[in-house]
Parts: sequence; C-alpha cells; structure tokens
Amino acid sequence: MGLTWRRGPAGDGASLLAAAGPRESLRTWANLVTAIRTSAAVPLGLVAAVEASTTLLIAAYLTYWVGDIADGTVARALDQETRIGAVLDVVADRACSAMCLVALAVIHPSLWPALAVFALQFMILDAGLTLSFLCWPVLGPNDFHLIDPVIWRYNWSKPAKALNTAGVVLAVATGQGVLALGIALAMLAVKVASIRRLLELTAPARPRPTA
Repeated sequence: MGLTWRRGPAGDGASLLAAAGPRESLRTWANLVTAIRTSAAVPLGLVAAVEASTTLLIAAYLTYWVGDIADGTVARALDQETRIGAVLDVVADRACSAMCLVALAVIHPSLWPALAVFALQFMILDAGLTLSFLCWPVLGPNDFHLIDPVIWRYNWSKPAKALNTAGVVLAVATGQGVLALGIALAMLAVKVASIRRLLELTAPARPRPTA
C-alpha cells in the first residue's frame, strides 16, 4: 500500500487528495498510447534526418502531435490520469521533439539559430518547468492553474501549448527564419519569467506514504 491520488471535490482549492491505496500503475491504455507514438515518431524523425526527407519529417511530427493529443484524451476518457503518466508524457515529448529538430536542422540548415533557441527553451527550461508540478499535489501541469493561474496561462493553456509546440516548427518549415527566431526568443523570455515566478512559490509539505 502507498499513496495514490484522486481528484478532490470541486472548489476545495486543490485538484487532488492523498489517499491510501495501490500505487499508480504504468500499465494503462494512456501510457500505451504514449509508448506507441514515441516508438513511431522517433524512428520516423531519425530516417527523415538521414534522408533529409520533408515527407518523413511531416509524418514524424503528425505522429508526435496526434499521439500527444490522443494519450491525453484517452487518459481523461478512461480516468487514467496519473502523475507517472504525466512524467512519461514530458519525457516522450522531448524524445520526439529532439529527433524531429535534428531532421529540421538537416533540411533547413540556414535556420539553425531559431531551432537552437527553441531547443534550449523546450528541452531544458520548459522540461524543468513542466516537471515542477511534482512539488504539489496535482496530477500534472494541466492542473497547475490551481497553483498559479499566471504560470499555467502562459505555459499550459491550450493556446500556449499550441504555440510552444508548433509555432517555431511551422515558421521554420515555411522558411520564415526571422519569424521563427522571434517566436523562439519570445517563448524563451516566457519560460525565464515563469521560472522566476515559480521560484517565488512555496511548495506544500509532502504527505507521507502509508506502510
């Protein structure tokens, strides 16, 4: 037995409550979707880089993005949202994005400055920011509005996630180097400001697991 997490009642000011019960399981349909989309997108991105294939790169990104939407949808539909699943999703996103970025750099080498800035903010700053939810009793970054609405709005609201995931990529893919670099720098500034605000927050004491 150990700590598991369940949604708290509406309006209680916290999305989750600690409760005694079985530990979270890795074996969920949502995690399976995450594993499948990562296992498909990463090789596609690798081959796209080796062959400098725009077609394969598009396939890799579609697999990554559609799969990312699908695993979250499955988790919510089947009530399989877990903190483990949220961490796996963050890791999978970085694996898919890293390989696709390599392919983008091969196909559009002159636009590497925008890709370099994007890689810095997404692979490092955004990863740390996203995983910070583990300091609070929430299921994942999508619940971070209960901790700090401002940080959530600029990082995990639907418009923010869409821009963070696809803004630079689409600008680079269409050859808009200046636009891509501008978006990447703006996103970098948002991440730095969000981290500074995050460091001012106080995380609650962690509940102790039962025997």
